[in-house]
Amino acid sequence: MMQWFPTGWAHYLVGGVFIGLGVAWLFLATGRVGGMSSVFSSTWSFVSQRSAFQQPRYLNSRAWRLVYALGLILGAAVWWLFFSPRQPMHTGLPVWQLLLGGLLVGYGARRGNGCTSGHGICGMGSFQLPSVGAVLVFMATAFATAQLVAAWLPAGVAR
Repeated sequence: MMQWFPTGWAHYLVGGVFIGLGVAWLFLATGRVGGMSSVFSSTWSFVSQRSAFQQPRYLNSRAWRLVYALGLILGAAVWWLFFSPRQPMHTGLPVWQLLLGGLLVGYGARRGNGCTSGHGICGMGSFQLPSVGAVLVFMATAFATAQLVAAWLPAGVAR
């Protein structure tokens, strides 16, 4: 088990519980779904006049979504300030790989009509059948990619 979770698993469990409680509270209190792709798109409506970002669903929800995103950032900051070992986190990956990965994820989120948080947490939590399908595709792709990368890495490289 330690090879899968070298820093332990309890913080993942606690984080998942808080995420689940947060999106459940948002939905129960307001009837709104807190997926991050919508937050991203509605935030762009402040600076871009492209019709894709000027849709009424983004314009009418961008204020609360911006506050929601700020809460996510502040929550991470509180954790880092009070609970983390305060060591800088790094991936060891070159910047170009991070950028390429971000572009692929962003493109996939647009094509999939939502991201993993929207489909996996909010969509599946509200029993949306398209979200179940999206999560199955996300996970299958992730498993296949991990296996391909592991097979591709030279024998001496840390995994």
